[in-house]
Amino acid sequence: MMRSKTCSAVLIPILALGPPNAAAAQEAHELRLVPGNVHWGYYDAALDPVLTVRSGDQVLVETFIARGLERLRMAGLSEDRILRSMIDLESAVTERGPGAHPLTGPIHVEGAEPGDALEVRILEIDFLTPYGVSGFLPAGGTLPEDFPYAALRLFEIDAAAGVARMQPDFTIPVRPFFGSIGVAPPVLRGRVSSGPPGFHVGNLDNKELVEGTTLFLPVHVPGALLSIGDGHAAQGDGEVSGTAIETSLTGRVQVLLHKDARLRWPRAETPTHYISMGLHPDLDEAARVATREMIEFLVERMSIDRDDAYVLCSVALDLRVTQLVDGTKGVHGMLSKELFR
Repeated sequence: MMRSKTCSAVLIPILALGPPNAAAAQEAHELRLVPGNVHWGYYDAALDPVLTVRSGDQVLVETFIARGLERLRMAGLSEDRILRSMIDLESAVTERGPGAHPLTGPIHVEGAEPGDALEVRILEIDFLTPYGVSGFLPAGGTLPEDFPYAALRLFEIDAAAGVARMQPDFTIPVRPFFGSIGVAPPVLRGRVSSGPPGFHVGNLDNKELVEGTTLFLPVHVPGALLSIGDGHAAQGDGEVSGTAIETSLTGRVQVLLHKDARLRWPRAETPTHYISMGLHPDLDEAARVATREMIEFLVERMSIDRDDAYVLCSVALDLRVTQLVDGTKGVHGMLSKELFR
């Protein structure tokens, strides 16, 4: 396991939903990368949990690279660099799809019920392996007509230096994050793909959710059934080719429960910003959702007049394209905390 020096864990004050049910960690748990802890390509309320936690508990989670080992091998990674545990996991987990993401979990949160919200504090993120892969596939990404073929690039990750190198010419700063953090969808939705994000949240691919940040998720089923995966070493807003630097990560998160939060869409918080999020197949509508969500946050949690909130968003809210390539597009709005100091 390699430690990136690009971030430091910050347990930030949470203002978005009021106080959680537990203010401090009660127990520490581990979910290592073994077949029994991984489901591949879907979120589903019918899954049995692999771990039960209480509000305030911390969990060390290991995750497996999206699509497994095939792309790494095709990009030129030698077999002797692949962890034996990953080869064994890929052979053992044969029920897959419809999405491409191995997910660690699900985690049952005691007391969580539909209408509640989970607060996932991302305390630490490290690299499990010193390499990653990126590229594109035919008919994928934002420019499928321009690139009707496949290409892959291997990245060497230097966690100590905080960079990834696409040989021979390019050095990219790393900001590792989990592309997919989600809960089970409502029971009647059955199995949903790990690809498009949605009401279960899932594959947000929001590059702001690095170490020291917090994500808020709506709960749809008893226990919430939280799963985490899709490690990214670095990604641009938009993720235009369809992939980030895909890699395997380990992270430590704290899970807290907010009762009767009635959260409709995910929210997030960094040490410097409040973040609203919009998800929709239409990019314009995703932007509208992100804007409405920030206005609602300002009115309900900051006690700002609705008209003032709309004007404040126009002059201070930065709307960014989260990703364009997961079917359901994402827009997130970032509002600086300096406005409230």
